[in-house]
Formats: sequence, structure tokens, C-alpha cells
Amino acid sequence: MADRPGGVPRTTDDTGGAGARERGERGMDTRVRVHRAPKTLITGNGAVAKIGEEAKKLGASKVLIITDPGVACTGSIAQVEEPLRGAGLETGVYDKAVPEPPMSSVDDIVKMAENGKFDCIVGFGGGSAIDVAKIVAVLVGSNAKVEDFVGVDKVPKKGLPIIAVPTTAGTGSEVTNIAIFANEKLNVKQGVVSGFLIPNIALVDPVLTWSCPPNVTAASGMDALIHCIEAYISVNATMHTDPLAYEGIKLISKSIRTATYDGSNAWARHNMAMGSLLGGIAFGNAGVGAVHALSYPIGGMFHVPHGVANTLMLPWVMEYNMLSCLPWFREIGEAMGENMEGLSDREAADKTIAAFRQLAVDLNVPQYLSDVDIPESAIPDLVEGALTQGRLWANNPRKFTAEDMAQVYRNMAVRPGSKPVKAKKTGAAK
Repeated sequence: MADRPGGVPRTTDDTGGAGARERGERGMDTRVRVHRAPKTLITGNGAVAKIGEEAKKLGASKVLIITDPGVACTGSIAQVEEPLRGAGLETGVYDKAVPEPPMSSVDDIVKMAENGKFDCIVGFGGGSAIDVAKIVAVLVGSNAKVEDFVGVDKVPKKGLPIIAVPTTAGTGSEVTNIAIFANEKLNVKQGVVSGFLIPNIALVDPVLTWSCPPNVTAASGMDALIHCIEAYISVNATMHTDPLAYEGIKLISKSIRTATYDGSNAWARHNMAMGSLLGGIAFGNAGVGAVHALSYPIGGMFHVPHGVANTLMLPWVMEYNMLSCLPWFREIGEAMGENMEGLSDREAADKTIAAFRQLAVDLNVPQYLSDVDIPESAIPDLVEGALTQGRLWANNPRKFTAEDMAQVYRNMAVRPGSKPVKAKKTGAAK
């Protein structure tokens, strides 16, 4: 990756403002930095076979595997259970973790883990299953609820050892300190953020993603790409996260179409898994911004899958963001394979946004609220939900007012040539 255009360093301004980038000679980032990631990363085709010996190193004797019904019905749990049992460990399985997990869904799993005296948790599946595993590990024996830990650094101590084994290339949850849940009372998604949630071991085996259907591959892959993009332009991006995010953009952009439409292509699946991993580490440290902040109420109120909701928001939010960081948009476009020769930074940024739109079209992922049956009358509720995401807004390179948020939603409300969606009588947020 080339130096930032104009030698723009990742540093603070003279007043100590977080995340400001100075123009001029490329300098050092002199702030105190904390870079978090799992102690052990194991990657590569067939890596899942190592889970038994790694669990034993963690002192495990009885392992609870948390997964979802979709993964369970494929029979792939055996790829985790067999090496665990082969290492002499007892196993149990909870296979009812749901996508976009509600906070209340965790209670029964915690009871199962406590009653069964499990001493190690494996999250096996997509981001939701891994998020559930991460929170269960810290809730066991605590008498606490998910709601008690919402926010940053609310988890008091490390829980049971966690091994995260993703079966999608998307969320990056296997390497982050974040778990996302649906707050049923507020109809929004909320995050638990704590270093104690970081899995002890992230075991990324691209072969496990080969059975992902095209729609899941596309939506989860776009989620991973957006993690990289938002980490790259985050005000908290660093010299540690930039190379990871940039490489993640390259890997995902050149592979996601092939992975979606030729799911058994080993090259594409490997690139997607590694790109997702890199994006997870990048955003786990630099943070994500307005795309996620504006997508969370879409998922929370209308149950739109997370990757789809993020893809909906991406080009519209980036149109607003680009004036705050035009050179970074040029670099993102270049990483995506766009030829920027002879273009001004503004022209290059426009071309990058066009590439986002074309990618969504190629992957058949919705781009308008009307595409997912959200009426324009829901925009005030969406803004209200987005305003609760202060943790995410703090990372965004351009500030949003409530009216700015509403305007972005209005811009994407109705697909040209289609009819507006009518509000349901029960209310938009039901």
C-alpha cells in the first residue's frame, strides 16, 4: 500500500483531538495505542482439525459448541465435534442460536452452560453464533444479563475460554471485542464492547465456507468489505489497521463475485475468508462508522439481515462522507481494482462510489429502502434509532446531524420507477 496522498499521517492535532489527520510531511502517530486481537490465529484449509489440541491447551475438559440451525442441518458440526472428542474432551451442542440474536435468547444457553459445567465455549457458524458464544462465556456464573454489559468496557472480567470458528466470510466476529444483539424493547441493535470478549483462539478454515449459499455469501461478503472500508476512513484508523483494511478491500473486491456465483472456487473462498479476518482485526481496533450506525435500526426495526442493511447504506453514506476524506476514497477505489489515472481526487471518489453501486447490482443485493419493504414514513423512527449509536458516530470522519441522517434515508427511500411502500397499520417499528 502506498503512502497516504500528500503524506497524511494518522496522528492527532495540536489540541489532542482524537483521530485528526494532519497535512504535510508524513509523521509518526504518537498517541498511545492499544491493538487487540486473539492471542492465537490459525488459518488455512483443514485448520479446523486442530481444534481439539488447541482446546486442551486452554485447559478444557468439557466443551459447549454454540451454532445455529442452518449450520446444524448441514452436518458440519461433526468437523468440530470429532477432533474435540478425539482429543479426549466431552462435548455438548446448542444449535438454536438465531440470526440477529435478541438479548433474551441468551438466557437459556447460559443456563445450559452452567448446569452442564462446561469449561470452554466454541462459537461455530456466522457472526451471530459467534457473538452469542462470546457473551455466554462472560455471563456464565455472573448472574448478569446482556443488557448489563451494553456499551464499552462494562464486562468486569474474562469468562470461559472461547474458540471462534466462522463458517461465513463476513462479520469478523472471530477476532473482535464486540458482540451485537437486538434490543427487543428499543427495536435497535446494541453492542457489548470489551477486551474480555476477544476469543482466545480464532480458527479460520476457508473450506467451512464452501457450503454458504450465494445470497449469504454476497451479503456477508459485503459486510466484510464494509468493515474494511469503514475502518480505513475511521478517525481512529492507525498504521496498524490501515494495511489490514486495505489488503482486505483488495482480497474481497477481486473475489466476492466469484465466491458468490462459483461457491466451490477454492481461490475465491480463501481470499474471502482472509479478507474478512483482516477486516475484523481492522475494524475491531479502528471502529466502524455511519454505515453501521444507520443500518442498525433497519435491522432492529425491520429485521433486515445485517449484511443487507449495511449494503443498503454503503453508497449513500459514502456520498456524504467523501468530502471529508477524498484521498482515502481514491485509495479504496484503487484497492477495488479501479483505474484512477488522470482523475482528480473528487473524480476518483465518485468512481469509487459508482464501483460500490455496481458491486451491489452484480451481487443482487438491495440498494433502496423500498427494496426491503421499508416505507418512507419510517424515516423519523430510523433516525431516532440511529441517534442511539453514539459509539459508532464517534468514529465517522464527517459529522452527522439528525437532519443529515434523515436526508440520507430520504435519498435512498424509493427505487426510481417503483411505487413507494405503504406503511403497515401496525406501525413501522413493529
